[in-house]
Amino acid sequence: MSNIKILWADDEIDLLKPQLFFLEKKGYEVLTVTNGHDALDMLDEMNDIDVVFLDESMPGITGLETLEKIKENSASLPVVMITKNEAENIMEEAIGSQIDDYLIKPVNPNQILMTLKKIVDNKRLVSEKTAMSYQQEFRNISLDIGGQLDRDSWVDLYKKIISWELRLDQSDNAELFGILNTQKQEANREFSRFIKKRYEGWLQNPDQAPVMSHQLFRKFIAPKVGKGKPTVFLLLDNLRYDQWRILESTILSLFKVEQEDHFYSILPTSTQYSRNAIFAGMLPQQIKKKYPDKWLHDHEKGGKNMHEEFFLGEQIKRTFREPVKYQYQKITNVAHAKSLNENIMNVMNYDLSVIVYNFIDMLSHARTEMEVLKELAKDEKAYRSLTKSWFLNSPLWEALQKIAEKDVYLLIGTDHGTIKVGTPTKVIGDRETTTNLRYKSGRNLNYKDSEVFAITDPESLGLPKVNISSSYIFALEDRFFLYPNNYNYYNKLYLDTFQHGGISLEEVVCPMITLSSK
Repeated sequence: MSNIKILWADDEIDLLKPQLFFLEKKGYEVLTVTNGHDALDMLDEMNDIDVVFLDESMPGITGLETLEKIKENSASLPVVMITKNEAENIMEEAIGSQIDDYLIKPVNPNQILMTLKKIVDNKRLVSEKTAMSYQQEFRNISLDIGGQLDRDSWVDLYKKIISWELRLDQSDNAELFGILNTQKQEANREFSRFIKKRYEGWLQNPDQAPVMSHQLFRKFIAPKVGKGKPTVFLLLDNLRYDQWRILESTILSLFKVEQEDHFYSILPTSTQYSRNAIFAGMLPQQIKKKYPDKWLHDHEKGGKNMHEEFFLGEQIKRTFREPVKYQYQKITNVAHAKSLNENIMNVMNYDLSVIVYNFIDMLSHARTEMEVLKELAKDEKAYRSLTKSWFLNSPLWEALQKIAEKDVYLLIGTDHGTIKVGTPTKVIGDRETTTNLRYKSGRNLNYKDSEVFAITDPESLGLPKVNISSSYIFALEDRFFLYPNNYNYYNKLYLDTFQHGGISLEEVVCPMITLSSK
């Protein structure tokens, strides 16, 4: 309990000697003053005060006035208000000024100790409890990773790992976080083997497969459309499960969860393939065959997701017997976002509103290209924090608050996730080989078999091929593909950046949440 320093301001401090003695015996250091002015002066002189005990009624300036000045200069410094006065308006004003706790005189030592435990020791106690719990759980996670997991068990394990990541975020225990990260790497190694073994069979036998990108609309969205209230499908690109978890509490302040589901993104886990599959309700090869003028190969110039609204309309026609009134919006810049917020109530005029929101994808790419964002999102914890900060200050959150007042279904999903890459691997390809860091398609690809999932017959996996000798390779775990030319330069550029297109739990296992207004 050492090194915790308390500043106690009370004009009757001499009457508090038993309490002060009690705290000192417990290992706390207590500094005392008799008025608000001296308290402020001491705080100006010292920067290592951990908590302030503040009497509400003191000569000179009151406790509330002192509190206001403390918060102006040290907003995060914990303050406990101590008062003889139980008047409701005084306590409301103190609470409104962000006190951390309050005590009514006479205060007994155990009350003080409990307050300190709650305020000052809370983080340490939570950290210690989290560390102990994770150490107990470590073996179970290891056994799960080494077990014979099926498609749903892998999702459960991934969610468990995310839960521990978020708990350890709060504990600042770097050692345990490193151990958990090693477990996640092991999980991705085994998950990659699982996908290599099962993926083709899933596409040949859909009854044995998890819900995948091309089945998402029919499975989760269509059943809500036409059920008496508007349905809004919000696709947040690149939204990983951990990012959903940090946004969840905010969103659930206005909406209630009806169902939490998941789906597996098809390969490659990239926008061109997975998102087109979602809106078309088809695998990429089927899209190319049915709509040859609407599909561009990776090496061809032009936007690869220019026809999502068309694909959506065609799938709606095939899915519903009765006409469905729908709208589609893609948000790719600030102007689009502001327009969405201003006109969000238009969703009430449609059976189905589809909103594709591109911010998270832009964030991951910008992080690769901008040194400032690299620093702001230097690791997974910071990346999650930046995502939440964006969301809370975004026009999207303003728009969701507006429709929460109406009776709507809100479905939140994504197209694929991203992984922080950390292991470079060399690939050689011809001029038409794709540039994506997590997958390649082309002819005459040269690679190490153990580092990729190689597909020499793309059409068997629902993928288009440019010519008869086209093949695909997908990066496993946290690998990223580099050409031998300028290898060191590109390794330094892309190391520890967030990428997608390959096989990992983060990229493949995607959230699909059905909510309704409270």
